Amino acid sequence: MTIKTFVFNPFQENTYVVYDENGEAAVIDAGCLFEEERQELKKFIEQQGLILKRVLNTHLHLDHIFGNKFLFDTYGLAPEAAREDEFWLDAFPQSMQAFGLAPGMGQAQAIGKYLTENQEIKIGNITFTVLSVPGHSPGSLAFYSAKDGVVFSGDALFQSSIGRTDLAQGDYATLIRAIREKLFSLPDETVVYSGHGPETTIGAEKRFNPFL
Repeated sequence: MTIKTFVFNPFQENTYVVYDENGEAAVIDAGCLFEEERQELKKFIEQQGLILKRVLNTHLHLDHIFGNKFLFDTYGLAPEAAREDEFWLDAFPQSMQAFGLAPGMGQAQAIGKYLTENQEIKIGNITFTVLSVPGHSPGSLAFYSAKDGVVFSGDALFQSSIGRTDLAQGDYATLIRAIREKLFSLPDETVVYSGHGPETTIGAEKRFNPFL
């Protein structure tokens, strides 16, 4: 698996492109808000000769879905996410207003497929297992590849931190339990690619994360 990280939008969100040796690819958490960000993502996909197969979302907070409509319009791929987070799509205009963003800057794209706990996601020779890690949002997911030793944790777990739980249907106790039961059960050497900030490892967060 090759992983390319983009940092997009005013929230400094990590958008990931993952692809195999044959160029089959997925975008995880398309956060490209501005036109130059959209074109940067598109240019990379084209320059690498990638065949975009899926658009995956760890959760549906606005900073992680800004680019979903662009990818749908460009590649005909609807995003995949948990049903439990779907209400955030209806709340998108209000979320934009709450964070001081003009409503015309973006539009939510409807989910094409629902993802569920323990489901396998295949992108060419890449296989992810879906892990349910609610708490930051009710439908928060992580995507784990045992073969490649990586997990995309969304906003559940960060380097030395955890996701906020003060947004709608967030819950601190639920998040801590999900991290301990789902993420901390992974091998210590598993590399964690978070929704914001640098990568870390499961082992490092077990030892040093002050919230855990």
